[in-house]
Amino acid sequence: MHWVKAVSLLRIRREAGVLVTVADVRGHAPRDAGAKMVVAADDVWGSIGGGNLEETAVARARALLDTGSVSPEQLTLGLTDKARTEHGRQCCGGEVTVLFEPLPVVPAVAIFGVGHVGLELARILVRHDLDLHLVDSRAPQLTAERLACLEDGEGAVHVHHSPVPEVVLGAVPAGTHVLVMTHDHAEDFAVCDAALRCGHLGSVGLIGSAAKWARFRSGLLVEGHDEATIGRIRSPIGDPALVGKEPATIAVSVAADLLRVFAAERARV
Repeated sequence: MHWVKAVSLLRIRREAGVLVTVADVRGHAPRDAGAKMVVAADDVWGSIGGGNLEETAVARARALLDTGSVSPEQLTLGLTDKARTEHGRQCCGGEVTVLFEPLPVVPAVAIFGVGHVGLELARILVRHDLDLHLVDSRAPQLTAERLACLEDGEGAVHVHHSPVPEVVLGAVPAGTHVLVMTHDHAEDFAVCDAALRCGHLGSVGLIGSAAKWARFRSGLLVEGHDEATIGRIRSPIGDPALVGKEPATIAVSVAADLLRVFAAERARV
């Protein structure tokens, strides 16, 4: 499999990997500069030349995976009979510098409700390397024309039209951060109730006022959730220091708060 397809496959699987590139060659080596392979925990695609060089590179890549490192690094290996490593010698006569670029699992966010605020928030988040799930019960909110503003973003966009939005919770990957901002408070409540019954989600945030949250909290208690479980939901969402009711302002506030959550997750790795 070509390395580009391998990177894409890992993204789809939401599995971490390392892109390994021959960055520089001095003298004789099995492959020229630019040769690449992709290393995952249990798979390797492509080759940088086989032998001791490749075995050493695979071992180093998997060490990076084990530690969760996200910083690129380089390793220079001599290919002579005097340059013995754990995997033996390779006597091509040259020297190779290998670049390791970690491919971490990117954050995942699901926005339930792609109205004015939801779309503004999507426009901000899609500029980041993440998986963005857009969920709405209204098909017109999810047309290609309306979402065209997201096409040049770095993130991968997944569109879900569902008359019963909460069922999409079962389709999003583990650790997905859920933001509830539909056009209908009944839909909002149903998504919140279902989210609290899921064990695979990340944070759950609900847009709205303190009064709305008080009503929801009472309703969730009636539905059988205990205080600790209800405490998983953050409401209101966003940065309280950013004041304003314009959709773009609210979106910036919510995005800023979510980016802090991402940073905290990276720090825990």
